[in-house]
Amino acid sequence: MSQQRGQTWRPEEYQAFLLGMHAMAPLHVVAFYNEAGESLSLGENPFRRGIREAFVDKLDAMRMFVRVVDRGSFSAVAKELGIGQPAVSKQISALENELGAQLIHRSSRAITLTEAGRDFYASALHILDDFENATSRIGRGQTAPKGLIRITVPPTFARLHMVSKLPSFFAAYPDMAVEMAASESPTTIIEDGFDLAIHSGDLPDSNLVARKFAQTMIVLVATPQYLTRYGSPESPDDLTRHRAVVLVERGSVQPWTFGSKRVIPTGVFRTSDIEQMRMGVLEHLGIAQAPAWLFAAELREGTAIRLLRPFERTVPILALRPASRRLSAKVRIFIEHLEKTFALCSQFNPRPS
Repeated sequence: MSQQRGQTWRPEEYQAFLLGMHAMAPLHVVAFYNEAGESLSLGENPFRRGIREAFVDKLDAMRMFVRVVDRGSFSAVAKELGIGQPAVSKQISALENELGAQLIHRSSRAITLTEAGRDFYASALHILDDFENATSRIGRGQTAPKGLIRITVPPTFARLHMVSKLPSFFAAYPDMAVEMAASESPTTIIEDGFDLAIHSGDLPDSNLVARKFAQTMIVLVATPQYLTRYGSPESPDDLTRHRAVVLVERGSVQPWTFGSKRVIPTGVFRTSDIEQMRMGVLEHLGIAQAPAWLFAAELREGTAIRLLRPFERTVPILALRPASRRLSAKVRIFIEHLEKTFALCSQFNPRPS
């Protein structure tokens, strides 16, 4: 039923109608009139504040529910927001009461979603993404996104190349914030509810969507001091006679790859940490195979030398996100910023020799 010019709304009818409009089509614009036939705007409506707060409360409850699911616990969300765990639990319980359905099975060890919870989680992600995209375009006449982006990044890559890209991002988007967590494993993006994971190499998990924003070469490197003492290898077969700085993962030596040929490196220094591997090379302990970005400054300055260049290969540097989530405006803009800034760095746009 539509309200005609000259008709009067009783306060309870007016409030109920607007609540219904928010539920069904919150972006519609509706005109109302008073007894004198004068236009009554939402700003003049005495119930506007209560309606707005109710709408915002529902969005906040939805955001809280998504956070709890992504983080996997009430306590993690409470710690992240700086509030007490009972406050988080109370808001989720209020949401369940509002919906008339249990969304989460609670236990002392973990939380699991009910069937209704899984359905509501998928819908909530779509609603929140749509709301964020709409408000970033037209909300209050602004085009810039707001909010926090949570990213997992290999710590050495973050220190050498990611943090330096942030000042220009914050200058362009002052209402954005970035949280970086150090992790070599991109699969934690799903386990811990992050928005993005940065990964150098091929796509490691089919549950992730990849977008390449740069690329790098896998190179063989050593210092001039090492090469003066031990000589330079002429082929991959020569590497068995050289010392290596050996990268170990889960107790296993990581082989070096040269096309179809694999070499198991040996040396006096083994490490599971890529930063330690880098320092081992720079201390002249041996040769290493690594992404070129790890030695970008040293290769540019000549304090590290590339070896066996015909055997180098290119690998992508990827921004990964969960396939189950839509690409939000803030995440899309951050990835575009990475593409733009890394495109200016020659070491991330290499040409094979």
